[in-house]
Amino acid sequence: MSAAGLRIPPKLKPDTLRVIPLGGLGDVGRNMASLEINGKILLIDCGVLFPDEAHPGVDLILPGIEAIRDRIDDVVGLVLTHGHEDHIGAVPYLLRLRNDIPVFGSRLTLALLREKLKEHRIRNTDLREVEEGSIVTVPEFELEFLAVNHSIPDALAVFLRTAAGTVLHTGDFKMDQLPLDGRLTDLRAFARLGEEGVDLFMVDSTNAEVPGFTTPEKDIQPALQRVFATSRQRLIVACFASHVHRVQQVLDEAVRHGRKVVYVGRSMVRNMSIARDLGYLKVPGNTLIELKDLEKYKPEDVVIISTGSQGEPLSALSRIANREHPVIELKPGDTVLLASSLIPGNENSVYRVINGLTKLGARVVHKGNAMVHVSGHASAGELLYCYNIVKPRNVMPVHGEVRHLVANAELAQATGVRRDHTVIVEDGDVVDLHDGKVSVVGRIDASYVFVDGSSVGDISETELTDRKILGEEGFISVLAVVNVHTNQIVSGPEINARGFVGDDAVFDGIRGEISEALVQAMQEGVDDSHRLQQVIRRKVGRWVNKTHRRRPMIIPIVVAT
Repeated sequence: MSAAGLRIPPKLKPDTLRVIPLGGLGDVGRNMASLEINGKILLIDCGVLFPDEAHPGVDLILPGIEAIRDRIDDVVGLVLTHGHEDHIGAVPYLLRLRNDIPVFGSRLTLALLREKLKEHRIRNTDLREVEEGSIVTVPEFELEFLAVNHSIPDALAVFLRTAAGTVLHTGDFKMDQLPLDGRLTDLRAFARLGEEGVDLFMVDSTNAEVPGFTTPEKDIQPALQRVFATSRQRLIVACFASHVHRVQQVLDEAVRHGRKVVYVGRSMVRNMSIARDLGYLKVPGNTLIELKDLEKYKPEDVVIISTGSQGEPLSALSRIANREHPVIELKPGDTVLLASSLIPGNENSVYRVINGLTKLGARVVHKGNAMVHVSGHASAGELLYCYNIVKPRNVMPVHGEVRHLVANAELAQATGVRRDHTVIVEDGDVVDLHDGKVSVVGRIDASYVFVDGSSVGDISETELTDRKILGEEGFISVLAVVNVHTNQIVSGPEINARGFVGDDAVFDGIRGEISEALVQAMQEGVDDSHRLQQVIRRKVGRWVNKTHRRRPMIIPIVVAT
């Protein structure tokens, strides 16, 4: 074991494939995996995780890209399975380490990535477009891409052929048999590869606990129709800025009901423009209007498609709910439709927005009270189907919290995959594939990398803990000037507090106790500032806990003369 409690993996043997999840196993987001053989590394996905209340001040959370920083020249490619932020959002931060890594992705995925790279001012990149059926080679790997359907067009699975064996990575997928764009998950290719032999099956676990089959996208159309038919005033639809299929359904209903459409939110405007230009989104003529022209139309003649379905604090919908949006003001009787799933960890943020909208008099329709969203991930029935046609030798569930990974592993075992050929791992676990068998051989550090403004990786868990204490409990500062030669208090102790109590008079009783403790410590030979500060910290900490049942941050300052 290392000092950090990590078991250092052994040196990689020739013709052995090493798989290390660097994100996405244990939480829903920051998906990334590293696959290494004979000194060459292939990466699959590089996404972000959005922070929650446990990460105050953090903008984004990246996968464990620090783990490959020293090996960046050995990376032979990055495969992107689809264009969602939790799979491509961290690519700019990876390409800052080396901008010419070959990046393989579908047409839409790379189009979304190009805009992201422009924002980050990253140039001279090597983006290589692939599609279902494409076969490409990089050192030590042959890649074959397969069509899968998901909640964004152009999603791909990838099949890898290596000297150690074969790997099938599904990416995020489901088996919608009536997809809106007619693009089916290619089960014939899955079966063909199963006949060839799949040594390691890396399978989307998000809906492994959900029985049966995921509802087809088309089945939510009646619910959307009811929302439009019963809305008498302004209608706001919030969804993911990448959910092209959902936006298409809303556009179609808007046209049927004679409403104009306006996009709100920078990412929504950007992504839908890309999707339209590439032909993934069909926008009837004379349908879209600009946000600045919104007031020219009656509320009942407009539908607003907005970002913010996850309650993001700076999103358009959150600003509308807080009456902070510069253009859109919600009126009693307006309808707000949240056409998205609830990502684990976002519950409080979403319900806060729903309550804010309801308080303003809006009718809020969401997945909890109407069938206005279906998942983009395969449920248990679909996963069983895949295991039965692929018949993998080894299984490694990916993409999900621990409960999802365990449920997925149990499905694999139910179809005949041996328990000792099923590995349930989390980010940082090191898995080797050798002689047709997988085994966990060690663990590396793949912990969160925090983006805070322009700072990347400079914020630690300790600093986040300090931020939470400051935000929840406040702080108390104590300043004292002492003469360690005469054992006397020269000045103070001066006590100031923020976020703790409103009246500093509550500290009148403790000032004398602090002075007595300092004098006693100096008389006992304590003569350095650090140890005297600890005396103050202990004294104030015990008093606060006993009298106020609080744990604020205590900042003692002792100036010794």
